[in-house]
Amino acid sequence: MSLRKIAEEVGCAVNTVRSHLQSETWPGYQRKKLRVTKLSAFENYLRERQQAAYPAWIPATVLLREIKTQGYLGSHSQLRAFMRGLKATGPIDPVVRFETAPGEQMQVDWVEFRKGKNPLYAFCATLGFSRASFVAFVTDMKVETLIACHQHAFDAFGGIPQRILYDNMKTVVIERDALGDGAHRFHGGFLDYARHCGFMIKLCRPYRAKTKGRVERFNGYLRRSFYVPLVAQLKQAGLTLDAVTANIEVRRWLKDIANERIHGTTQMRPAQRLQAECLQTIPSPWRGDIRAARPQSTDASAPMPRPVTVIEQITQATPPQHPLAVYERLLEQAVAA
Repeated sequence: MSLRKIAEEVGCAVNTVRSHLQSETWPGYQRKKLRVTKLSAFENYLRERQQAAYPAWIPATVLLREIKTQGYLGSHSQLRAFMRGLKATGPIDPVVRFETAPGEQMQVDWVEFRKGKNPLYAFCATLGFSRASFVAFVTDMKVETLIACHQHAFDAFGGIPQRILYDNMKTVVIERDALGDGAHRFHGGFLDYARHCGFMIKLCRPYRAKTKGRVERFNGYLRRSFYVPLVAQLKQAGLTLDAVTANIEVRRWLKDIANERIHGTTQMRPAQRLQAECLQTIPSPWRGDIRAARPQSTDASAPMPRPVTVIEQITQATPPQHPLAVYERLLEQAVAA
């Protein structure tokens, strides 16, 4: 074939065909040299962090804070572009939100992080108006633990809302619509505590978790932005997160990050809007008999066993598994790396 015919066949210039035919070697593809960016030095670190968190996912906002402490000077958009190459994002499900007045509502939920012999749960409470949140890590979900977590949440918020929204947890409601439509049979011990504090118990519609969407969305934020990054760091050192250490770290996270971030819906900091919440005054400590919430012993004279309270779990000075200094050194090393 003539040079012109070859050029027409392959779609290039005649001189290009002549050049290749005169060459002694076959042409080969040469990869263009990748441009070095401000993020290049941190790419391996980002991959390792996500691999340690797998199958969970650490959001870009968390990783941005980490690499900034290591000297990253680039933009958030550059990091997000790199993260998109590691994981494809799905479409966002639109949700219709209903706003509540200051002090009107709080939403409560349990988050289960770990089962088995070493369980770990988180009590999460989010105020409807301000979106201010409280978290307590515990090792059980008994009614006495639930009540103690409520008391800590009220102390953290500085007051009590008018209504608190729950799903169908058995420590709150024994049977829905037991006495008619909307007339539920509540847990005796917890109902007594609610009356003492002056808040109304409200239940979500069955199979409608989005009814308490504020705390549900916060649960995901807690898992992605706090739990997964912390567990991944400890995993790299062969350590396991315990309830005491989780509570120490989550208090810092709530104070410095979660309640200080610009909320996507309100476009304000939850800590700032918390000042406008019209909360009820916290009454004197509840003196109800928690045994009314448990199955009674057949022997009325038999003493009830004393459980480890959630207050002890939250305020204990050091973790039972490792000294807190171990975790502190680990986090300092991770930040300085």
